[in-house]
Amino acid sequence: MLISVINHTNGKISDEDIQAALRAINRQIREDYEPYWHIGGELRLEGKSGSTPSKQNLTDMRGDAVLYLWDAVDVDDALGYHDANNRGVPYGFVFTELAKQLGESWTVTLSHEALEILGDSEVNLLVQGPHPSDSGRTVFHWYEMCDAVQAETYDIDGVEVSNFVLPLYFTGSEEKGGRNDFLGRAYKGKTLRSFGVNPGGYVGYFDPEKGDHDTFSAKGDGVAAKRLKLKSRAKGARRGIRYQRYASQLAKPRK
Repeated sequence: MLISVINHTNGKISDEDIQAALRAINRQIREDYEPYWHIGGELRLEGKSGSTPSKQNLTDMRGDAVLYLWDAVDVDDALGYHDANNRGVPYGFVFTELAKQLGESWTVTLSHEALEILGDSEVNLLVQGPHPSDSGRTVFHWYEMCDAVQAETYDIDGVEVSNFVLPLYFTGSEEKGGRNDFLGRAYKGKTLRSFGVNPGGYVGYFDPEKGDHDTFSAKGDGVAAKRLKLKSRAKGARRGIRYQRYASQLAKPRK
C-alpha cells in the first residue's frame, strides 16, 4: 500500500523534517512490522494543491490511502476537507497540536496512524474476544494495532515511533513463549496478555448486549484516561465517522 502524506501544518513542521520521519517509519514498517504481520506499505510525502486547506481544491493524493498532518484540532473541518476531496479513500489524521497536549512527538502519532491504516484501512474489522472487565461475556474488539500499547515508543534513526501489537494478541490462547507486542515490556513481571492493555493504553470494542461501541483502560490509569479523553475527537475522525455512516445507512427505510 502506498500512503500519501500531505503536510497541512502551515509551516509549523517543515517538509524536510517530515521526510526524516517518513524514512524512519518506512524502515519500521519494512523491518519491524511486516515480518510479523506480512503487511507492507510505504509512506510518501506528496504536494498539496494550496497553501491552506480548501474544500474546493483537490489534494494531490496519488497513493492508495492518505494521511494528513493537520496543525489544528478542528475535526469537523478536517473531515469535511477529506470528504470533499477524497471520499471513499482510506485516510487518517495526525493532529499535531493534539500530540503536543499529549506530550507526544507528532512522529509517534504518525507512526501509530500509519501502522493502523495498514492493518485496517477501511476501519471495518472486528475480532471476537473476551469483554475487558467481564470475563463471562464476548465482545468484538477493534482491529487496532497500537491503542493497547500506545504510551510506549522506541527510537529509529533518532525518530520516535509507536510500539504495536503482534498477531498473537488477537487470539484467545496464551502460547508459551509467544509475543503479543513488539517491545515486550514487562509490568510487575508480566508482559501484555491477549486483548489486554499496558499502562497508558486502552482498547475499543463493540458490545453486542449494548448494541454500541465502548472503550476500556485499566482502573486507576490516569495516563490512559487523559489520552483517551484528548484523543477521542481525533479517533472519531477515522473510526467513529465510519460507524456513524454505517448506522445512518442501516436506519434508512428499505425500498
